[in-house]
Amino acid sequence: MTHNDKPINGQDNPSFLDLFNQLPPVPPAPEPDGQHGTGRLAWLRAAWKQSWKEGGFLYERWEEVGQARHVSWYEIATWIKATLLFGGLSLIVLMLDAAGDITSATLKGLSDVPASGTGDGSGLWGTVDHPIRVFLADQAAHLPVAPAALYAFWQLTGLLGLVGGFFGNAGARIAWLLFGLGSLAMIWSATPAGGRAAATGLAALMWALASIFALRGLTLRPVVHNYPPQFQPQFSPALHIHATLPAPTPAGDDYDDEPDNVHPLQR
Repeated sequence: MTHNDKPINGQDNPSFLDLFNQLPPVPPAPEPDGQHGTGRLAWLRAAWKQSWKEGGFLYERWEEVGQARHVSWYEIATWIKATLLFGGLSLIVLMLDAAGDITSATLKGLSDVPASGTGDGSGLWGTVDHPIRVFLADQAAHLPVAPAALYAFWQLTGLLGLVGGFFGNAGARIAWLLFGLGSLAMIWSATPAGGRAAATGLAALMWALASIFALRGLTLRPVVHNYPPQFQPQFSPALHIHATLPAPTPAGDDYDDEPDNVHPLQR
């Protein structure tokens, strides 16, 4: 089977034209009954069947798809990598486009929320909620947005932070912390001076109780993982003395009968 591209990383790049090279270019049979295109369809049908046989173009491509599940990324066929990358980029573009539409619709819906009253400020919840409504209404007078939209966005942020934090999402927990700190700041700023400390403290207690669910499982203690060492070198002190013993003298050597004080040159 021919390949038009050069091998890359030891892999051959197949060409789609190999599908039509399975059979000779001449149709295998003439066109019967004068029907135009019958011979060409028969040739394409025969080429299709031939390509699915062992060694055919489609047969080898199917084998590469089956092997892709058991090999690393570098060993996957190049055409499979290109297909996966193209599909992934297309999916990211679609997700970004959908996220943009959802965000635009949400912001538009918040802007169209009808204006709501600031409440009477009675009860425990009113003590916390009324200063926030008043603060947002005062700030909205200097912004191109309705006070009700600001209040709805504040509620949506708290709800997403509470639910996302309950399921352990780190970003939702950060949003929950910012939501609580911002709420305390607004309550402190909009509450009259006589009850400012009490209202802010009450809001802090409510926020702390809600944080039991939003920060579920969060701990400030460091996590220590004790893994057994893979290799422990053992040190065994020992004293090794290397002594060289003289080689034994062969039997019948003439030098054994000579005295030790004889100079070697005199022997």
